[in-house]
Amino acid sequence: MKDIGNFSDETKVVHAGIEDNEHLAVVPPIYQTSTFKFRDAEHGANLFRGEEEGFIYTRMGNPTIKAFENAIAILENGYRALACASGMAAIHTVFTSLVSKGDHLICSKAVYGPTVTLLNNVMRRYGVEATFADTSGIDEVKKSFRDSTKIVYVETPGNPTLVISDIRAIADLAHEHGALMVVDNTFMSPILQKPLDMGADIVLHSLTKFLNGHADVVGGVVVVKDEETYKNFRKTLNQIGGVLSPFDAFLVHRGIKTLSIRMEKHCKNAQIIAEFLESHSKVEWVRYPGLKSHPQYEIAKKQMSEFGGMIVFELRGGVKAGETLMNNVHLLQLAVSLGGVESLIQHPASMTHSSMDKETRLQAGITDGLVRISVGIEKSDELIADLEQTLQLL
Repeated sequence: MKDIGNFSDETKVVHAGIEDNEHLAVVPPIYQTSTFKFRDAEHGANLFRGEEEGFIYTRMGNPTIKAFENAIAILENGYRALACASGMAAIHTVFTSLVSKGDHLICSKAVYGPTVTLLNNVMRRYGVEATFADTSGIDEVKKSFRDSTKIVYVETPGNPTLVISDIRAIADLAHEHGALMVVDNTFMSPILQKPLDMGADIVLHSLTKFLNGHADVVGGVVVVKDEETYKNFRKTLNQIGGVLSPFDAFLVHRGIKTLSIRMEKHCKNAQIIAEFLESHSKVEWVRYPGLKSHPQYEIAKKQMSEFGGMIVFELRGGVKAGETLMNNVHLLQLAVSLGGVESLIQHPASMTHSSMDKETRLQAGITDGLVRISVGIEKSDELIADLEQTLQLL
């Protein structure tokens, strides 16, 4: 990879993963091919034995995908990255690479709903047990360890409640127990938070969100710190087959070029809107890491450079008030997912986290009246005007 390690993230996002190619194109070409020719039989045999660099079959590697993977590894200060067909494919790759029958893992209670479903409905059938803990409280994490614990899986800020976990403290605790720490960094992106620098062993993202930023790709990525872990994960991913396509890799690599300036605008808008909501008489409470009222505000300041583009809040009037709000906004769009240039609003209990039973949702702090906004890059006062005209209906 090109050595750009001494440059700022603002410069890295533009140049990361860009290498000279055969025609010296400024933008890496899309190698939209399933397979690659061998020069001769010996060349093919050498590639399969790993004795020569090159490409065999796109499920096992592709130049366009590799360029994107190198870019993410650079931004996360990791060794190598693995591009996956979705965020869930990335999570599944991590779990199936690291745990076996009889193993145990600790997972944040506030986590993407399908992650809970994967652990409870799929991994459990293969003899893997999971304990869901409030990882924003270090004492609860300590109590959750078993002799068989192999992973502490943390999403911070947590989805959707935006609770924040102390990455360095949990990483130290995991290592004391012989476990690895995995961090889902989707909500922050490597521009705002670098878990590997704080002791985490593995970091992953849903590419669908801030990294791509344009709501037109589904993908995931895993970043590791060492060659041994990379080879283990690559073998698993090749066998499972949940790899990203060359065209999607191209799109996300292109999206990353504007990641720094997009995150700056997301954060600026979110801070303004969070402060507006916190002062509004129709709002019961607001959670945004940049508000001093956030329970883990001091941890957020310690491990984030800025506070992200996600806000959650509860209206006075509960579910009915939330329905009125979501059904009457005009600029904000009623849709799941997050991290795109457009602002989205949704109801986690009935949408993104509906696969969790109500008791599990409430234990994770996901109340029936909770509303989540993914703040886009539109003009902030126009977003506030849209919210205000709707709040007046309550």
